[in-house]
Amino acid sequence: MSRRDLHPDIAPYGSGYLARSAGHSMYWEQAGNPRGLPVLFLHGGPGAGAGAVHRRFFDPQVWRAVLFDQRGAGRSRPLGGLDDNTTSFLIEDIEALRSQLGIEQWVLFGGSWGSTLAIAYAQAHPERVRACVLRGIFLGRDTEVDWFLHGVRAVFPDAHDQFIGFLPAAERGDILRAYRARLNDPDPRVHGPAARAWSVFEGSCSTLLPHPDTVTTFARDRAALGLARIEAHYFEHKLYLPPEGLLHSMDRIGHIPAEIVQGRYDMVCPPQSAFELAARWPEARLTVVPDAGHSALEPGTRVALLAALERFSAV
Repeated sequence: MSRRDLHPDIAPYGSGYLARSAGHSMYWEQAGNPRGLPVLFLHGGPGAGAGAVHRRFFDPQVWRAVLFDQRGAGRSRPLGGLDDNTTSFLIEDIEALRSQLGIEQWVLFGGSWGSTLAIAYAQAHPERVRACVLRGIFLGRDTEVDWFLHGVRAVFPDAHDQFIGFLPAAERGDILRAYRARLNDPDPRVHGPAARAWSVFEGSCSTLLPHPDTVTTFARDRAALGLARIEAHYFEHKLYLPPEGLLHSMDRIGHIPAEIVQGRYDMVCPPQSAFELAARWPEARLTVVPDAGHSALEPGTRVALLAALERFSAV
């Protein structure tokens, strides 16, 4: 997969850890232009973490890019920690980071669960959001979680068979419960294989065309544990979102300009949610990439995301 249209690799010019509740220590970094336009990268999952490739979406001459690993994810500590790990706590973390860095407003850039968290944060603090660039929309509804756990079998029956085949036949009636029991087991011999099975399933469904590197990345032990354990935890608790759902409060952010980028063949977060979100967001523009799945790194999606950022760099 060529990434030549992304910006060159760049190292952070600053990084650190922010102490939070329940013993969480949140990793953050900044890259690009210290005097540039602030943009916050919100990774997916929950639990996937941010990586070096994500810095490459941001023109280092234009953007002051802030990236962080959400509680329990990536370089944040403890890995896979579930105490005080809710959407409300993540929103508080974002505000604490914004305050520490002295940023008044920023652009939010997030995909998949990152789009969910971006919307939730913007609805809580609309005065802090300059614009949004969102990809692979996930609104955290029961139907979307059910699609991931069951419905995607209609398109990826082989990957789904491996996903549920990891479990004993007697436990396949409640996939989420069976995986959570293993993912939360303290023994690495129990939670490790379960995390890899969960994460490989997600990675296998994330691109339009098969891409072994994507699956390999998802299968790495640290990445797999953070993603699988935290994702299952959030799924069990309905993503810790308001019962009425995110679309109910779109009046709070309808005035904020937004670019929504959606792969036509996204099998992790199908396009229906992106269309519904765009219909409720007067200042949003929806771009459907005709030859893309879920991954932000697919060629057409990368081009659309870079174009969206370029638009807001001039606002």
